[in-house]
Amino acid sequence: MTKKSDFEISTLGLRCPEPIMIIRQKIRKMKNGETLMVYSDDPSTIRDIPSFCRFMEHELLSKEINSTPYKFLIKKK
Repeated sequence: MTKKSDFEISTLGLRCPEPIMIIRQKIRKMKNGETLMVYSDDPSTIRDIPSFCRFMEHELLSKEINSTPYKFLIKKK
């Protein structure tokens, strides 16, 4: 994943629901259009982060889930 993000957070070592809670807290402080790169090793984030983005109407620009750490690039709407 080569896209540059405005912010990065690591949720490595954390398990559901902590990664989503941390992502939500960070995105609340961001401006519309800014991007957030998330690093995770929790297998549940593979489904939770895309679901979070759909529910909250943010855009999941890209994801790498073939190996850990998983990487998700989210754009705040």
